[in-house]
Amino acid sequence: MITGKQRAYLRGLANPIETILYIGKGGITEQVIKQADDALTARELIKGKTLENAPLSSREAAVQLSEILKTEVVQVIGSKFVLYRENPDEPQIKLPKVKKR
Repeated sequence: MITGKQRAYLRGLANPIETILYIGKGGITEQVIKQADDALTARELIKGKTLENAPLSSREAAVQLSEILKTEVVQVIGSKFVLYRENPDEPQIKLPKVKKR
């Protein structure tokens, strides 16, 4: 689980990246899941988009993918969404530390 501060940091990192995952009329298929999994392993942070003919909203697609791939939903705006999953072997993104109370 990431904190609000970490989520804000990831939103900032996601702003300039290109959308690489598209969900169309077929919804979330095995091919989409494999593509997202490979991209998350390589990049840790990906941006996706649901097309107009998709059977899911972008929120529904992000939540379903996050459950299947064990990711965090960073943000959902309009038809776009951002997912994050730390690479356990070679982490590339260093999240801000959580302050303990």
